[in-house]
Amino acid sequence: MALTPMMQQYLEIKEQCKDCILFFRLGDFYEMFFEDAEIASRELELVLTGRDCGLDKRAPMCGVPYHSSESYISKLIEKGYKVAICEQVEDPALAKGIVKREIIRIVTPGTVMESSLLDEKKNNYIGCLYFSRDGFSLSVCDISTGEFLTTSSKGSLSRAVDELSKYNPAELLIIDNNIQNREKLEKTIKERFNLLLSFVKHDSPENNIILERFNDDLSSLNEDELNCCGCLYKYIYETQKNSLGHIVHIKKYELNDFMVLDASTRKNLELTQTIFGKQRKGSLLWALDKTQTSMGSRLLRKWIEEPLISQDEINKRLDSVEELMNNVYLSSDLKEYLKNVYDIERLISKISCGSANARDLISLKESLRFLPDIKAAISVCKTKLLSNIYENFDTLDDVYKLIDCSIADNPPLQLKEGGIIKEGYEPEIDKLREAMINGREWIANLEQKEREETGIKSLKVGYNKVFGYYIEITKSNLSSIPEGRYIRKQTLANAERFITPELKEIENLVLGAEEKVVELEYEKFVSIRAEVSKEVTRIQKMARYIAIIDVLLSFSQVSFENNYVKPKISSDGEIDIKDGRHPVVEKVIQGIFVPNDTFLNLKDDVISIITGPNMAGKSTYMRQVALITLMAQIGCFVPARSAKISIVDRIFTRIGASDDLSSGKSTFMVEMSEVSNILQNATRNSLIILDEVGRGTSTFDGLSIAWSVVEYIGRRIGAKTLFATHYHELTELEGKIKGVKNYCISVKEHGDDILFLRKIIRGGADQSYGIQVAKLAGLPDEVVSKAKEILSKLEESDINKNIKENIKKDEIAATAIDETKSRKDEQISMFNYKENEIIVELKEIDIVNITPMEAMNILYTLSQKAKKM
Repeated sequence: MALTPMMQQYLEIKEQCKDCILFFRLGDFYEMFFEDAEIASRELELVLTGRDCGLDKRAPMCGVPYHSSESYISKLIEKGYKVAICEQVEDPALAKGIVKREIIRIVTPGTVMESSLLDEKKNNYIGCLYFSRDGFSLSVCDISTGEFLTTSSKGSLSRAVDELSKYNPAELLIIDNNIQNREKLEKTIKERFNLLLSFVKHDSPENNIILERFNDDLSSLNEDELNCCGCLYKYIYETQKNSLGHIVHIKKYELNDFMVLDASTRKNLELTQTIFGKQRKGSLLWALDKTQTSMGSRLLRKWIEEPLISQDEINKRLDSVEELMNNVYLSSDLKEYLKNVYDIERLISKISCGSANARDLISLKESLRFLPDIKAAISVCKTKLLSNIYENFDTLDDVYKLIDCSIADNPPLQLKEGGIIKEGYEPEIDKLREAMINGREWIANLEQKEREETGIKSLKVGYNKVFGYYIEITKSNLSSIPEGRYIRKQTLANAERFITPELKEIENLVLGAEEKVVELEYEKFVSIRAEVSKEVTRIQKMARYIAIIDVLLSFSQVSFENNYVKPKISSDGEIDIKDGRHPVVEKVIQGIFVPNDTFLNLKDDVISIITGPNMAGKSTYMRQVALITLMAQIGCFVPARSAKISIVDRIFTRIGASDDLSSGKSTFMVEMSEVSNILQNATRNSLIILDEVGRGTSTFDGLSIAWSVVEYIGRRIGAKTLFATHYHELTELEGKIKGVKNYCISVKEHGDDILFLRKIIRGGADQSYGIQVAKLAGLPDEVVSKAKEILSKLEESDINKNIKENIKKDEIAATAIDETKSRKDEQISMFNYKENEIIVELKEIDIVNITPMEAMNILYTLSQKAKKM
């Protein structure tokens, strides 16, 4: 049997997008057929019906209303599908035969433009990876904002994954030109990211599409970057099927332009989402985000993902934050202005792509209204960054005036309903509107006039789309109609409908004018939108400036509200933090947070061995040091009494226990893989955070590995390191490896119970208090008592002595023994001896039972002793 013409057209179009679900426009619905219908009915919970198509059996079919299709498309995109939109591209009334249809756009997870389908606080990136013999190239684009970036590196797949984690793309293309281990690559990517992955072929001649658009940007790109950019741009161009006029630049950057943060570090430090639940609340981004605009919120996320390593650029941000903090009135004014600014970046992108409606232009106009106020406000700023913004600030008055004089203040949502163009802007439109108004007034008065002249009080004037305007008279009153007055048009059960030549003349004027006005308004709107899109570069630049001001203002507000301090940025390798606090934890607990000092340098205080029980705060302390360092390098004030931060090129973290069952890796294997990555990539200028290395295996193995790792960092790398451990034997490394110092978390014992004081002090802990922590966690008393009994027996067997003897036999640990100590070390030891006397006295204080006066006396005595040290 032959296919019906409509179904034949459908299958021909479906052939163009085999990997997409085709939304096929039929009247007021998008219909799906065959396998697409079966998938859509399942994923969207639609009723699956059928349609005769000329075959032996009916074609499976389901559909959605076109006016509410966005929500259905959104659900499919979130589930990883592509959706091809097929529209009627000619007027059905003028079509000869079947209506012509074409795919006008393909929507994919990485090419979404609609605001309703996007998170306003996040970029939506699509990426492209190209692997060559020398390394990889990466290109990413957010088509909703027009941002297009590219870079390359000689690194391995793991380095590419680390860089991808910064963007967390919704969709990724991998150029499959004789790529090796494709299955392994695909598995690795899908294990790390929740995205739509496609392998594509790419030939160099296709770069011609880019060469026509970005000549000024191409001179800095190498061949691999050019291939990568060409492939990505071609894909976007083919799916969006428009000029992409808002993508005006390709920006190349080097990986070493920013602090390097691998995927593990981003996760462990909870920079943009929490480890558990992947929630924004509880992350560093949540703690720092007081931005007023969507553009500012997205830029803040980007700054957190890309800490600076240029001392000059960091100080420019810090100085600007300080200036805003010191000028309360300026900050208050800017905050009020920014509250009224819409998402200019995404608005101008929609305008350039021709998908913006009249309300989008009004939103842009209302945003531009405040640009002169913002410029005037920052005119008083003296810092380099804000002064530079002021000098280059464009208030876009011409764009504002164009929209203001042309687009109605409250236009309809649809573009072909009329009422878009403001009165007085286009004479021909005004003339037609006047004709419409006069004609409607005449028709409105016609009913009263005819009633009076005919004497028929029930006479009424009506309208429908089939017959137009008519005069309706009930059959009981037909005899009252003056002869020859009306022309019969339609007979109903209880009435007759009539027309007059004059009524039809006015009808033609009104309906013709309505149709002509809608057509003219649409044409005029399209031309206005095109004029605005010509200024895309200027508008994007101002959007960028507004976002920067917004983030700096957010930093100043957060710093003021939380008593943050301006860090001193240096390059001497020293980190010196006084009374540092964790920026997220102190906000979450909303109580007293115990601050701690930190001192690390590249000479005598390189590695801090931190001992103490679980739950005492070791991980929180180490994370806060990493976060304070990162905050300083993004240009934000930090939670401390004072802070000197030496720029670090990378932050590494190995925190927590987790397995990777999908790839067959145990907890210990994951731990060792992360440690291996650190030891292979850390430099002298890195900051390393290690928590409980070696605990995933036997005691002897774990202790040997931990000991060896500390030695390797101290002797081979020399990076500033915080190393938390339960292996108290590692405290022996102080004095044996240069730069190793012991610290512990102070604990108050009260009988069999313990009180965590959350304070980091010099010296090593002599026990882990594991049984006490287990008791706090709620283990049954029977289990706790038995554990104490077993512990007592183990201690009597002198197991610690055996451990130490095994460590001494370890070949790597043996090399760590250094028989000499510097005079400085001896002086520090004497100092620590006196300091420990005070600590002993502090431990013996019964805090719960002493009176306030006794506490004052004790504090005075201890302070006097401290002054003599």
